[in-house]
Amino acid sequence: MAQEEVKELGEVKEMGEKNRGVAAFFDLDGTLVCLPSLEKRFFSMLRYRKLIGMRNYFLWLAEAARLALRGVNQIMHANKMYLRGVSIHEEASLSVPSFNAGAIGRVAWHAERGHLVVIVSGTLEILAERAARELEAELGARGLACAILVCATRLEQKDERWTGRIVGEAMFGEAKARAIRRIAAQENLELQRCFAYGDSSGDRWMLEPVGKPTAVNPSNDLARIARRNDWAVLQWGERKDFAQRTRRSQRSEETDERLAAEHVKSGYGT
Repeated sequence: MAQEEVKELGEVKEMGEKNRGVAAFFDLDGTLVCLPSLEKRFFSMLRYRKLIGMRNYFLWLAEAARLALRGVNQIMHANKMYLRGVSIHEEASLSVPSFNAGAIGRVAWHAERGHLVVIVSGTLEILAERAARELEAELGARGLACAILVCATRLEQKDERWTGRIVGEAMFGEAKARAIRRIAAQENLELQRCFAYGDSSGDRWMLEPVGKPTAVNPSNDLARIARRNDWAVLQWGERKDFAQRTRRSQRSEETDERLAAEHVKSGYGT
């Protein structure tokens, strides 16, 4: 073996040992892929194809009433009763949108250094898995082999259909921090050497446990939190387009929360 090849192999081995115990945790919606979220796209597709029956809307309202005392976030993130009876194979019809400009480059940067790459997302696990496989293919096109782990919201299945109930906990807010700490324990990670990327104020929970947090295309609330904590801030994509997406996203989230609150107050499904 040539001396140059021996030297190169030695450098690769040294880099692998140096970066052992380091992971990069990525939020999915708004961070790796542009908004609207994969789940909203999936819901729109199912509604367009008339695969969500009227009964499912009433089931959703009944579950919303049950979760009301836990807050609007629980209603919006932990209530999946609209999917009751829907085939688990319907997700194959959803196209994963293009990844954010800069996202693939950053994931590739971590993959080149042998970091563990993990998607931590509140979206449905089956959708997050699709996105992870697409991202692996993008990296493969660059000559990088990287197995991406996924930690997302799991749904109960029966006879290859969803029951609408969550297995474990919905992956949002503090649940993301718990998931990161659990993965760190399983993979022997040093959290102070790890990275995390998120775009919304709810992602602060996944940014706080690591030593190298980054706010990506941050919402106004996350931008303030990032400034207060001296976190890095990145803009992935054209700034004008990002600002327009942010305004649309904020209006959409405000409308969703208002409608959820109105439904609960109205007593539908109780």
